Order: sequence, then structure tokens, then C-alpha cells
Amino acid sequence: MANEEKLDFIREIVAKDLAEGVCKAPITRFPPEPNGYLHIGHAKAICLDFGIAKEYAHLGAVCHLRFDDTNPCKEDIEFVNSIQEDIRWLGFDWGEHLYWASNIFDFYYDCAVHLIRKGLAYVDEQDRETMRKQRGDLHTPGTPSPFRDSSAEENLAKFEAMKAGKYPEGAAVLRAKIDLASSNMNMRDPVIYRISYDSHHNTGTSWCIYPMYDFAHPLEDAWEHITHSLCTLEFENHRPLYDWVIDNCPVPSRPKQREFSRLNITYTVMSKRKLRQMVEEGYVAGWDDPRMPTICGMRRRGYPAKAIVDFCEGVGITKFNGNTDVARLENAVRSELNEHAERRMAVLKPLKLILTNVPDDFEEEVDVVINPEKPELGTRKVTLTREVWIDKDDFMVEPPKKYKRLSPGVCVRLRGGYCIIATGHELNSTGDVTEVRAEIIPGTVGANPPEGIKCKGAIHWVSAKYGVRAEVRLYDRLFKDEAPDANPDGFLASLNAESLTVLKDAMVEPALAAAPNEFLCQFERTGYFVADRYDHSPEHPVFNRSVGLRDSWAKINK
Repeated sequence: MANEEKLDFIREIVAKDLAEGVCKAPITRFPPEPNGYLHIGHAKAICLDFGIAKEYAHLGAVCHLRFDDTNPCKEDIEFVNSIQEDIRWLGFDWGEHLYWASNIFDFYYDCAVHLIRKGLAYVDEQDRETMRKQRGDLHTPGTPSPFRDSSAEENLAKFEAMKAGKYPEGAAVLRAKIDLASSNMNMRDPVIYRISYDSHHNTGTSWCIYPMYDFAHPLEDAWEHITHSLCTLEFENHRPLYDWVIDNCPVPSRPKQREFSRLNITYTVMSKRKLRQMVEEGYVAGWDDPRMPTICGMRRRGYPAKAIVDFCEGVGITKFNGNTDVARLENAVRSELNEHAERRMAVLKPLKLILTNVPDDFEEEVDVVINPEKPELGTRKVTLTREVWIDKDDFMVEPPKKYKRLSPGVCVRLRGGYCIIATGHELNSTGDVTEVRAEIIPGTVGANPPEGIKCKGAIHWVSAKYGVRAEVRLYDRLFKDEAPDANPDGFLASLNAESLTVLKDAMVEPALAAAPNEFLCQFERTGYFVADRYDHSPEHPVFNRSVGLRDSWAKINK
């Protein structure tokens, strides 16, 4: 029995079908078309399809990974490989149940021939625009094609000619013969086969006719004995066609389609077409750009797989479309990283601090907490030297009220080390601080300063002697508007010009330079960062900001 806490309406259907003996175990499928990279919306479907199979694994439930590769013009093995990698990274596995729509092209063809022989399909040689006009609209029934009442023998011969490559591309299609007066436009003699001479990534040039998705989808489900075909709500109006195909073709099983709400997130576009456009037109640096809502982009940004899964499961499965605040996803990431990410020190905007009352060769190891959320991890050693880097924002000559960092005559603590008092500073010709001088207060490592001296706070630092220069990429939301798709000037007009800031001269402690790629950590007092999956190396450390320590957008909106 599935966990009762997860009994959304889809799981209620599954539980009811099991109780009534409709099936012995649920068999689900995740059926991506390999024409792009998976995004966070797909992650929701992955969690549902594979999640149900996992919950009923004791009954023999499985989830198939099926590539719906019936459109050769946009599909590529690159997308096939990325899809498999993303699913595994999220923590799911299809085992031996990997399927390809292109592996059963013969079955689709036989089903199409069956429909022709029954008088339920015909070859139409009209152009696309003419057929579109003949379908009518919501107020006007469709007009029959002059080819609609051709004999089965004539249609079989034409369909065979299509298969043999005797028609130019676009010169003929196979249409189902259903109901031109239906209120559902999908039932008005839809196209179920078209011609394409593009080479297919799996079958090469063996075929030049390909089934349309609405025809292939139910047949694939039936071929694989899928019990619960789960789709998002935009396919609800396609369900009558799904059922028609099942009812009228010689299928080995009778699957049922169910629809649930798709995932819509604020400040995000989820259309694969629009994501592809941004990639191809150079608005982002690729499908795995950390600003993209793709799974590989989120991985490169440092979003943990568990945070993505927790978010998708927390959003829930409903029958009604709605928008989910992107802050909810960011909070899931923040929560996961806060608990598990180790703390490290990095200075993004370096300012030299000199401790004037220690020798030039002064070095002392101090203890810094690894993760305050997990005290059992203890502390680690960091070397303090006479000269260190602090952040420019951590010193002000004339600070405002409630400023709890360093300023002339004020005492703060160097994280894990001594309390210090600022004693002087240098300015350049434009009035910017170029150097700060301070004195340590002896005996204050791990202890309070002497009575009468108030330590205002603690600031992070990096040894000037041992620190390593690093590139830090500060990623923010890709769009500045909550609903980019609603922008009257187009979604691209909502792009956030400040979605990426690159800092070339950040200074990080040596442990960060030596960290492996995809190492996740918190830069103390700054945010959560990840060593870039591809560009990071000990010689050239590169870190991407995953998320800030708090929701800065909420503050801006307020």
C-alpha cells in the first residue's frame, strides 16, 4: 500500500485500481521526446511516474523510460544521453525497462493499415493550409476532404507509396476518419502519419513516414502494457483520441490516460521551444547554463537533487493548473544546503587588512566550525597570517547606525580567530579605502575581549599569503518579471540584465581551490556556492552561486 500521506488523486486512482483488481501492479512510464533537455517541469513528472513504481515495488511495479522518438527532424542522441543522465542524477532508475518508440515502427504501420482496411483512415493529398481550413472552428463543423471517401484499396496503395518514398515530403498524409462535427477539434480527422526524409537517430533512413504523437502515444502504452498513462492537463482534450486509437486498433492491452496539473513557476518559462530559442540565439550559454530551469542547469548551479525532488513532491499533484512561487524552490535548496553544506571562507571583493601588532612572519592555526547544523563534524584548521583579505563591505570609514562590522576604533572578530580593533586605513585619490590596519587583542581566540571592549560581530577573511584567486559567478533569476510569458513584448523582453555577475578577483582559502568539481559549500556570510562542474580546477577555481543565505527578492519586492 502506498504511503497514505501521498495519496493525491492520482495515487487514489492507482490504489482503487489495485483494490478492484484492474491490475496486479501499476506500470507507469516517463516518455520524453529527445528534442531538448529536461527541465524542472519534467522533474515533477519523473517524481510521480517513478515514485508510484517505487511505492509499489513490492508488488512488482515498474516505471518505463521511453523515448518518444517519432519526429526525426529535431531529435538527437545528445538529448537521449542527457535525459538518462538527469533521471539517474535525480535518484531514479528504470533498470531493464528502456523503450524506444522507434523500435516498434512496424507495429504503428500495421495499426494504420488496420484502420485503412476498416475504412477508418485515408490518405489526403491536400496541402496543410487547405486541410486546416476544412477542419472548421469551435462554431463551424469541418468540411470533408475530397479524399475522405476513397476506397480502402486505393488508400492502402497510396499509403504503401508513401512508405516507399514515392511522394515528396508534405505531399500526402494519413488521416484518421472520425467526426468532422465533433466539438473536440482533435477528433476532426486528425493526421496520424506524415512524410519526413530526415535521417532518424535510431533507424537511419529505413523509414520515411512517421506516426504523429497522438497516434503513437496510445499504441506505445498498449505495447508496453502500461496501466496508468500519466500526462499533464494540456493532453486532457487529447484523451478521446487516445481512447479512439485504443478502441480501433489491434492492441495487446488497454491502458488508460490520466491528467494532472503541470508545474508552472514564477519568473520562469517552461516551454521547451522557448528554452531552445534562448540557447540557439545566445541569450544563455547553453542548455546547462545555471540560470536555466533545466535539470542539468540546476545541477550546475549547485541545486542538490534531493532539494529538487523534495520541492516537486511538496508541490503535490492536483487537477488544476496554478503558479508556484520560485521562492519555494529556492527555499528547498537553501534548506537542504543549510543542513548539509560545509562552511568555507571566501572574499568576493577583497580589501587588504594588516595586523600591525604581530611579526611579519606571524602564522597561527585557528579552528573554524565545519557546519553549525552538525556539531558532530567539529572544526577545521585555517591559517591566520599578518595580512589577510576581508570584504570591502566589511569596513566603512563612516558607518551608519547598527553597522556591526569593522570601522575606525571598532572591535570585531576574525571568524574563528582574534578580536581586532581597526587603527587606521588608506584612501586612494577617489576616496576609496585601499588598505585597513588593525591590532589583534591577545588572548581572544575563542574568548571574549577584555571588559570595556565590545565586539560588534564577526567577519570572514582569507589569508593573503595562502589565499587563491578565484572566479565567482553570481547567478540570479533569469527573468525580472513574475510572468515572462505574459509580457506583451514577448518573453525575451522580461530577461533580467543582471542575472549574471562575474567576479574575477575573488580570494578563497586553499581548501576551496583544491575542492573537487561540484563541491557544495556555504561561503560564510555570503551564500551557497558550488565548484563549477566543468570549469573549476585547482589552477583556476570557479564557483557558482546556488542561492543566497536569504530571499533577497522578497526584500526587494517588500
